[in-house]
Amino acid sequence: MSGSGERDSLSFEAALSQLEAIVRKLETGEASLEESIRLYEDGVKLQRHCEEKLGQAEARIEQIRGAETGTPVLAPFQN
Repeated sequence: MSGSGERDSLSFEAALSQLEAIVRKLETGEASLEESIRLYEDGVKLQRHCEEKLGQAEARIEQIRGAETGTPVLAPFQN
């Protein structure tokens, strides 16, 4: 994984796929200590990215469902 700009443009599915690949690689135990640390760091960043994407999706759903009234809130969504 390169910089945060590249990560920011990843879809949830792409980020999750990369995170799964990192976990598989770490589980094999074949990576050196330095590579394992780098992979772990990248994994944490991807996990945060996925959580952010899920939070954005939840916010969109809440906008659609509407606040406690059950009436849809038709306001522009901020990405």
